[in-house]
Amino acid sequence: MKVLRKRLRLLIIIVFAITASGLMLSGCATDDDDASVEDSSPGTLPDIENPPPQEDEQSPQTVENIERERRRISIVNGQFAVDGGTKPIWINGVNIPWHRWNDFDSGYDEDWWDRHLAELRANSINSARIWINCNNDNGVVIIDSNGMVSGVKDEHWDALDRLFISAERHGIYLMPTFTSFDHFKSRNAEGWRNMVKSDAAVDSYIEHFTLPFLARYKENPFLWSIDLMNEPDWVHEGEENGQLAWEDISRFFARNAAAIRENSRDFPVLVTVGMAFPKYNADGSGYEGNKVSDAFLQRLYSNENARLDFWSPHYYDWVGQWYGIPFTSSPFGSRSGGGWGLCNSKPAILAEFSGNGSEGSTLTEDYLGLFNNGWQGAMAWSSNNAGTGDRLGGMDNIGAATRYIAELHPALVFPLG
Repeated sequence: MKVLRKRLRLLIIIVFAITASGLMLSGCATDDDDASVEDSSPGTLPDIENPPPQEDEQSPQTVENIERERRRISIVNGQFAVDGGTKPIWINGVNIPWHRWNDFDSGYDEDWWDRHLAELRANSINSARIWINCNNDNGVVIIDSNGMVSGVKDEHWDALDRLFISAERHGIYLMPTFTSFDHFKSRNAEGWRNMVKSDAAVDSYIEHFTLPFLARYKENPFLWSIDLMNEPDWVHEGEENGQLAWEDISRFFARNAAAIRENSRDFPVLVTVGMAFPKYNADGSGYEGNKVSDAFLQRLYSNENARLDFWSPHYYDWVGQWYGIPFTSSPFGSRSGGGWGLCNSKPAILAEFSGNGSEGSTLTEDYLGLFNNGWQGAMAWSSNNAGTGDRLGGMDNIGAATRYIAELHPALVFPLG
């Protein structure tokens, strides 16, 4: 009888897996293929089936570890989810890009970061995007003029250790941003430009930074995802940033994404790239081609793991005249069809936009518009008015929006309480 029960359980698991795989989003809508996108307004978010119950067998995992792992975010049926993929979660997030710029060194202000993460939680924010290396002018990543990376200073890891402790204490999911276009115009710009042009140099970065980062933090379920670079569009377009070829920039993404996937199988960590706008994040008429698509990345690096897990573009009002307004658009499909151009093979969040609200609307309306139009998260800039003279947001304004979303949909913002 016990053997029969086990066989029946195996059959249920197989049927569930086949059903789930059939529900995954696939294909891309372009101007030539104006495929309709399913309505993902409140109440119609994709359903996630409960997995079959497990037999009462003893597990080597402790109760504490099992509870921690319930909080890890995964993607199931094109939906962010926790609790082993059974409970959907909406990214009710914010940017805290930096406190003082290049924070994560010997000058790390642990008290400020801990207080600010507590303030986020008090405002019903469940996630934060943080630039853990703004331009490396503090030299924590040791890189030479040829782009070869030989190590990372202990003070960087020590500061990040304390950040992740605070994140878990306050229940804030982190999206650390590894690099930015700022690296390519810094005083070490030559090294960073040469690094992405050389496979050997990229591999040295992976060996000395990416893999040690994973080894250190992948078991923490509040490491939700890694953003490989902030707005690489400007590395390609900006003369001051080197105007590098996409083939070089995206090969860096491909090799890092594959390394992350291959070295976090036991504790999966999601990976993305924060593109400045859909110009280089979409295919079809009116766009320049998706420079972070699976096909493009795998053409540059022949490895099936060279792929992103979700889209995380940015938006500011100047973009609207060219590509439309995301707060009133589905992320998927062509502009003429009411979409923002992204491929519907992956979930999408808007990972950076003005914390003052877009032209003609309040920030609360913008968060709600993203939710209603099928975006799976929103991260306004910024919770602490980061940047010289930057007044894009602040907690008073952003908190009103995030609290409103949490009041409407508490089970999607904090599905595990």
